Amino acid sequence: MAREHRTDRLVLRGWREDDREPFAALNADPEVMRHYPAPLTRAQSDAMAARAGEHLEREAWGLWAVEVVGAGPGGHGRFAGYTGLSVPGFDPFASAVEIGWRLARWAWGHGYATEAATAALAVGFDELGLDEIVSFTAVPNERSQAVMRRIGMTRDPDGDFDHPRVPPGPLRRHVLYRIAADDRPGAARAGVAGKSVTEGDTGQ
Repeated sequence: MAREHRTDRLVLRGWREDDREPFAALNADPEVMRHYPAPLTRAQSDAMAARAGEHLEREAWGLWAVEVVGAGPGGHGRFAGYTGLSVPGFDPFASAVEIGWRLARWAWGHGYATEAATAALAVGFDELGLDEIVSFTAVPNERSQAVMRRIGMTRDPDGDFDHPRVPPGPLRRHVLYRIAADDRPGAARAGVAGKSVTEGDTGQ
């Protein structure tokens, strides 16, 4: 069963039926989807939400729905998008765990992605006992790369790659960021024990 993870302003939780409409809206927003091959149809968006929700219920980790619970921008109880962990499922990341996020445009610029991703990293290291978490995005996506740096990830230029699921073009080349359990602030105090997670892709 999906367990909630709270921060000062957000809750990372399981998916609800009423998340689907705002999720479809953000997935159809050309600006939100600028660095993806194409916006999603309503059917594609609903299918992604269903997969994410099922994975969370089955494994208790994955892509959490992000809800604003503080008094900040967006208002209490508003669905903002998702943040979480997944297994990419393609070489050379077939057994790696990736952290990712996708938030509605109204939620940009308030530190929500950084706050939620920091909570997701804590689950990966402290609860799942991962040795390392990776993240990657298209080269032009400077906004996501800035979040990666803010949560303590480091660019690995030697790991940059052409994404096998992205058609040829300006978005195919991806940059790779990494963070090891031992490299994050407070890692020694947390007493993290390493292991790998190999569950299937949640559809990110």
